[in-house]
Amino acid sequence: MVAESDITVTAYYIRRNPSIISLLLSVQVPTHIYLTKPVQYTPTNRILVVTVLQILQLVLASLARKMLRTTSHPVPFAHIALNDSQSPSNITSEQGGSLEVDPELDALRHIVSQTKGFYARDYSLWLGWNNMRYIIEAAVLHGRILNRTTIIPSYVYARACEFDNSVCAAYATMVNRGDATSTDEWRQLPIEKQMAWRIPVSLMFNLTHLRETHAVITVSEYLRLHNISADVEATNGRWDTDLYHRGVNIFSDSGAEPSLYVIKNELYDAGIVRVDQLPQTMRERGGWNTTHGQAGSWTITEETPLSKALHDAMTSRASVLDWDTVLIVVGGRHDQNETESSSTSSIANTLEENGWEVLYTYGGACASDATKDVVVPIRQAAPRNLLRGLYEDFGFIEQDVLLLEGEVHLGRKPGALKFSTLESRERYTQTVLYDFRLTDNVVELADLLSNRMVEKAGGRMWMGAHMRRGDFATLKWTMEPSFEAHLARIKRHLQDGRDILHFVHRGPLYTYKVPLGQADRMPLLLDPPADHDQFYIATDERDSTNLTYLRNQGAVLISDLLTTDDRRTFGWSLMLTDVLSVVEQATLAHAAYFYAHAHSSVAGGVVNLRASHGADPRTALLET
Repeated sequence: MVAESDITVTAYYIRRNPSIISLLLSVQVPTHIYLTKPVQYTPTNRILVVTVLQILQLVLASLARKMLRTTSHPVPFAHIALNDSQSPSNITSEQGGSLEVDPELDALRHIVSQTKGFYARDYSLWLGWNNMRYIIEAAVLHGRILNRTTIIPSYVYARACEFDNSVCAAYATMVNRGDATSTDEWRQLPIEKQMAWRIPVSLMFNLTHLRETHAVITVSEYLRLHNISADVEATNGRWDTDLYHRGVNIFSDSGAEPSLYVIKNELYDAGIVRVDQLPQTMRERGGWNTTHGQAGSWTITEETPLSKALHDAMTSRASVLDWDTVLIVVGGRHDQNETESSSTSSIANTLEENGWEVLYTYGGACASDATKDVVVPIRQAAPRNLLRGLYEDFGFIEQDVLLLEGEVHLGRKPGALKFSTLESRERYTQTVLYDFRLTDNVVELADLLSNRMVEKAGGRMWMGAHMRRGDFATLKWTMEPSFEAHLARIKRHLQDGRDILHFVHRGPLYTYKVPLGQADRMPLLLDPPADHDQFYIATDERDSTNLTYLRNQGAVLISDLLTTDDRRTFGWSLMLTDVLSVVEQATLAHAAYFYAHAHSSVAGGVVNLRASHGADPRTALLET
């Protein structure tokens, strides 16, 4: 009999080979087998794959059935291969041939059939890509909790072209950004700066890889499944509750249009603490009452003196208590000689006995929620009677489409909720760090650019920074009033980073507190930067005088590293600044030291990438 650990290791290599994936699909391999941290691929491993596959054919079908029987809700999504390299079209059954043999439609049908229905959002397409990515990450989380297929936008808007607008317009649809997203934010700009380019969302992250572990389709794919023209997709990202519900699922025999249930924005988390779901043990100790087909409620209990003390320690309008305050209020009641883990468990028990619960969320790399990074796990506490589970409140909804109305992005932690267990938070961390993967061409180009920076640094470690200008300069949000002072500030912090790297170089190395973290050994293998080494700057500054100043001060820009062959190999989308920014973020993930302004969403994206690469948390600074 093959050990499950052997199957897990083997399955990682399997997902690299489409022919082997097809074999696994034929025996219905459970999804979570694919969730394995990458390790070195060698000829020996390839032999292991072939050997174990001979046994897998005999045992995986029964193993899959056994695992699926023991899985609690929400039901995990099984991988269905679906090629997103082509934009979904309006092909009808007559144009595309028989529906029974259309592989794309059949793959979409399989995705949806394994879930309860659809989860839709109103997406804020006027935001930049990093904020959009955070919103999509949260939507995918909600869909998984509710066992629904998450619907994401088919496209996003790239905000600028590296060349003349007409060059980018030859490859992507150019629109007036304000007209497309129904906002007047850019009306005061010259008309050429009001333009944006509509590009498939699959250019921004690896949608195929995400679908290995999550049920996700685009709006245009939803429309195609319901025989509705993709032309009706709303350009502002909002869910059209009329036009999107006029078709009939082409695989359904009912002939009914898709039904809709709307979660009003003000009901999402107003006056409550929204969590993923309520564990059974929490329900039992809190006397959770539920009626079939309706949301539940907690049993009212008398407040204890400790519960009152915790309430008194909360700031005005706060619904949760930070863990440091919990330790002050509750910690004094416990043995000071306890280990950290036993003390935490003891404090959690005391909270539970007094009507409070421990919650799990993120503190932010700079103690701010603006970056939406998932690399600093923290605990909080909240009164049990304020907790409402997304699953408990909306998991019983039977309508085909469950729509969360409006936006829940600002002022909330990553995932737009908190987690009731450590395990569920760690699963979301894995989703952000490993399931939302960059496209292959971005990864490959970033590797090349990083190697070129090593060469420019004389074979030593290199440092990088993000210098946000553009709208930040207009709004006076930059760290310094003048461009020269801004760069001087960056160089001071990079000098500090150089000193830190000399210390890190001696070892030992550390990683962020994330699942599957393995330290990147580069700081041990390369010498630290020298005093006058060049450094990398990612910036949206486009003034030629300022760019010349950067270079004269030792900065290397993306245009200094890219070659004509790079652009040809990557493709036309590299002309768009939003795509170029993703490449720069992927490149900065390799920097030995990274500095950025914490108020920019780019900083959070880079830190998440660095954590997934095993970077030492001492080698990054996000300044508030």
